[in-house]
Amino acid sequence: MNEITVGIIGLALLLVLFTTGIELAFAMALVGFCGFAYLNGISSAMNLLGRDVFDVITNYGYTVFPLFILMGQIGLNAGIAVRLYNAAHKFVGHIPGGLAMATVMGATGFKAICGSSAATSATFASVAVPEMDRYGYDRRLSTGIVATVGTLGVIIPPSVVLIIYGILTEQSIGQLFLAGLIPGLMIALFFVGIIYVWAKMNPSIAPKSDRATWAERLRSLPEVIWILLVFLVVVGGIMQGYLTPSEAGAFGTFALLVLSLVKRDITVKGYIKSPWYGRNASHADCRLHDSWSLHRCHEYPSVRSRLDRGSSS
Repeated sequence: MNEITVGIIGLALLLVLFTTGIELAFAMALVGFCGFAYLNGISSAMNLLGRDVFDVITNYGYTVFPLFILMGQIGLNAGIAVRLYNAAHKFVGHIPGGLAMATVMGATGFKAICGSSAATSATFASVAVPEMDRYGYDRRLSTGIVATVGTLGVIIPPSVVLIIYGILTEQSIGQLFLAGLIPGLMIALFFVGIIYVWAKMNPSIAPKSDRATWAERLRSLPEVIWILLVFLVVVGGIMQGYLTPSEAGAFGTFALLVLSLVKRDITVKGYIKSPWYGRNASHADCRLHDSWSLHRCHEYPSVRSRLDRGSSS
């Protein structure tokens, strides 16, 4: 079989593996390895596998993955996500669909310090869904909005997905962050608008909650301001070229940790748990990138030929 036929078979097999529930990285690595071994021999495939794994582990640029994910985990264990949700709740909770709107607004704010979309959805599933259940929200709305807000993390910086895309395509991560910021905020605004219209058309699915006083609203603002400052320094530093993504991730993680310690928001248990979960999430991102490198050598002959020329030289 020629390369095109092998590539088509590989893509079809990859789709079949996706339906089995196997992790994306392992599916791509398996298909890429088998396809490359068929076209170039098992020895070349083993050499490519070892080289890709070594490159991912030793590449300084990939330190950005655990840093941004660790920053989000520290924010989670310090209770920042809860306070962002409560702040949004105080401002819009009395509006029809206000708790669902607060979920969107809180998740958008939390995404400014969390690089993982899955962590954002999981966090607000534990925070927002019980509160919406308490006020009698329709379960389709409460669970649907929590699942949906996680998708904002794909384009709102600092997005690990955009960082991976920038590394793979050799594009400016700062420009990718700038390109994703406005569309991400627009999508969040559309979510809020759709929730409001839906709640006005059918008030029973999203009842109003208690109205907060202006004093309570103002007391909730400092938490939002601190997060905004960290976001502006981290993302603004990358966009302006003052910080590399790895430096920005390190600065944001350190600033958030110091802030949490000074305010005594994080416990010893939360401090220990943050790098543990951050490690697991960053391992998944590195596996995905490594498997993509292996898979594209099988699917795209031009990439493979460039690698072969690089090895021979």
